[in-house]
Amino acid sequence: MKRVACLLLIILSFWGVKTFAAAPLENIQLEMRDYHPVELQAGTFIPVINAQEISTQYMTEGQKLKFIATNDLFMYETKIVAEDTIFEGYIEKMNEPVIGTNASLIIRISKMILPDGYELPMKGYIYTSNNNLIGGGMSEPEEWIRMPHYQHKLRGTASLQIKPGEKRKMGEHTTLQSGLDLIIILTDPLEITHILTN
Repeated sequence: MKRVACLLLIILSFWGVKTFAAAPLENIQLEMRDYHPVELQAGTFIPVINAQEISTQYMTEGQKLKFIATNDLFMYETKIVAEDTIFEGYIEKMNEPVIGTNASLIIRISKMILPDGYELPMKGYIYTSNNNLIGGGMSEPEEWIRMPHYQHKLRGTASLQIKPGEKRKMGEHTTLQSGLDLIIILTDPLEITHILTN
């Protein structure tokens, strides 16, 4: 009788485990802490400085770069980005200098590392008014042309002025000195769920 009872108990316990395992996962409720993530909108500016010199003369596309936040960034009364937060990025595109145009580069920001070590992926660029292109301006003129400028046509007096010629010099490399004040612009919304409380 004891053997039958033990066997029956074993069968029932296996049947109960199998039934529990077969239960659909969507019916299981997990208790989660109550928090509200903060979303930084695309177009948000974050002031930073670059941690190393950046130059088109000796760097290549894909090279990793580091930037450091210079101020605390608040949303209402919540500190979203703490001072000394590190932003990691890389050179997304680089153009060598050519005749008439200086070198240029575009720097993409891909990660934010808070002072406590928490990492958060993001998408942003080092901001410039020229579609985030750093450098790329026209090079110096190769020659200057002298031409008279008549101030009074009736009196015949003229002053000599110079204007740039059509030819341009070879472009120069673009360099950003270490410690330069820059701005990161977010190109995608950034949802922050980890807030420093101290």
